[in-house]
Amino acid sequence: MQYSVAFASEVDSWKWAKRAEELGFHAAWFYDTQLLNPDVFICMALAAHETSRIRLGTGVLVPSNRIAPVAANALASLNKLAPGRVDFGVGTGFTARRTMGQGAIPLEQTRRYIETVQAMLRGDLVDWSDRGETHKVKFLDPDLGLININDDVPLWFSAFGPKSQDLTAQLNAGWLNFGVANTEGALNSMRKSWEKAGNDASALKSNLFFLGAVLSGDQETDKARIMAEAAPATAVLFHNLADEVGPMGGANLDLGPMSNVLAEYLAIHEKYHPEDGKYLENHKGHLMYVRPEEVHITPDLAKATTMTGTHDELVSRFREIKSQGYSQVTVQLVHEHEDALERWAKVFDDV
Repeated sequence: MQYSVAFASEVDSWKWAKRAEELGFHAAWFYDTQLLNPDVFICMALAAHETSRIRLGTGVLVPSNRIAPVAANALASLNKLAPGRVDFGVGTGFTARRTMGQGAIPLEQTRRYIETVQAMLRGDLVDWSDRGETHKVKFLDPDLGLININDDVPLWFSAFGPKSQDLTAQLNAGWLNFGVANTEGALNSMRKSWEKAGNDASALKSNLFFLGAVLSGDQETDKARIMAEAAPATAVLFHNLADEVGPMGGANLDLGPMSNVLAEYLAIHEKYHPEDGKYLENHKGHLMYVRPEEVHITPDLAKATTMTGTHDELVSRFREIKSQGYSQVTVQLVHEHEDALERWAKVFDDV
């Protein structure tokens, strides 16, 4: 099993990507959330310039935010800076779209986008559709060496439900799983989709993304560490649920034991302004910090919903995840707490 790191993209993320490379990490993944962080490709280009071995991936690119030829160009340009070290991680859009009040992109539209990007990266002539018109496009002068379409850019797809897992398998993509709940069940579901598509079972690549904290044993230190490094993931659970019971979802969700805590957050959410743009406040600080008003998020709740434990507890947990069959795990570091990388490296060294 390989060990990787992910960042809320910053222009200084290259420093931590370089340190991750020194520590032996396999890959560094960068968020594509344009209303929260700097442009993902600028941050990745800086990291490409400062590293020589570690892989660099979009974690994940959102199709609606760049037309396919532009995304293909960005990946090919990055591949020029870091030949053979680039991963194309993509999804239907969560934070990057919800911060603009939009829901996920339909799977078929996502498929067409991915296939266009991949075809251009192969140097193919592509029928590209935009705003109701279809035109032929391709890279015109790849032989000048200004971009790199010779080295492969592997595809990874963020998939939660069975339909998106089916698409992952049909595209023969690596699978990105975000979250720590039922890791084995999620992987088994992905395997079923993989086999249904007729793919070689041994060829499935799976990557588990997570937030968490390595505990020290000191109660006060650990409370602060949990709230800073792990709790932002717990906050996102509520941001998501607030969307789902609102105009972006509308579903009648069975929330079980989370119902009471969600009710507390929905009362807070109701006060957000503007009335027709509550999503702006709802997603502020996404995966970077817990907002002051989010008092419903406690260290105990965050510990229960993230990859948090002592060094030995986490070593045991990752040995279990390795035995389940995951090929890669990725710790998501939090803004201004990237030094947690050192603690995670020690955990991974002992798995």
